[in-house]
Amino acid sequence: MEFNRLDYLKILSRVKELGLKTICLEGNCPNRYYCFAKKTVTFLLLGDICTRDCHYCNVKQGIPNDNYNNDINYILLAIEELKLKYVVLTQVTRDDLEDGGASYIAGIITQIKSRYPEIKIEVLISDLNGNKEALLKILDAKPDVLNHNIEVVKSLFPKLRPKGDYNRSLELLNLVANYEKGIKIKTGLMVGLGETIAEILLTFKDLKKSGVDILTIGQYLQPNIKKHKVMKHYTKDEFKLLKDKALEIGFEKVVSGSNVRSSYRAKECLND
Repeated sequence: MEFNRLDYLKILSRVKELGLKTICLEGNCPNRYYCFAKKTVTFLLLGDICTRDCHYCNVKQGIPNDNYNNDINYILLAIEELKLKYVVLTQVTRDDLEDGGASYIAGIITQIKSRYPEIKIEVLISDLNGNKEALLKILDAKPDVLNHNIEVVKSLFPKLRPKGDYNRSLELLNLVANYEKGIKIKTGLMVGLGETIAEILLTFKDLKKSGVDILTIGQYLQPNIKKHKVMKHYTKDEFKLLKDKALEIGFEKVVSGSNVRSSYRAKECLND
């Protein structure tokens, strides 16, 4: 994966100087070099502490603080200084907030679009605890892409996403599909956690029925020794097979590979 090192270092340096939280760094994403160099940054909203305890995630978990109210000022500054072309907004899950932080996220989308109407915005959200009104707040702000990651197959939810719900996530994606045309729907699945191929294919079908347009498939990598172990490393050929199967099922675009994460090649997925 080739990238311009100087462009990467420029964005990395300024992100740190501004004190901005990005899932690229908080999640230790292996693609941060490529994405920064391509002027794509995934900003982490609502702080950096998640209220859930998913057993595969590197983001800090616990009781959140509220030191995030200046997010928009720094994001706008970063967009201007770094000449960003595509912005991805993601969030820590905030079950402690009545609407899961939806009002805050919607406000940031609106302000970015008002200031920089040419910029495309992808938002990666939690399941909002199934709060439909909260979801509508975000959709009404008109992001270009609405992403909600299914993450794992249904059988692994109880163990790996104990506070999540497979059907609730599918329902959220379906609500987006029924909202209105124009917003692309995206989701991501990790493999290598103990799932079977049959379960993966069933998940693909469930996601397609729920209206998903763009699918990312990536290898799970254990972030630290306390997290779930890697049960299988998929080969390049296996990732190609999964991509082919997903395309056969009917997804518009599929990005599949060992280092693929939900925001990898985000701009290209929308514009290709």
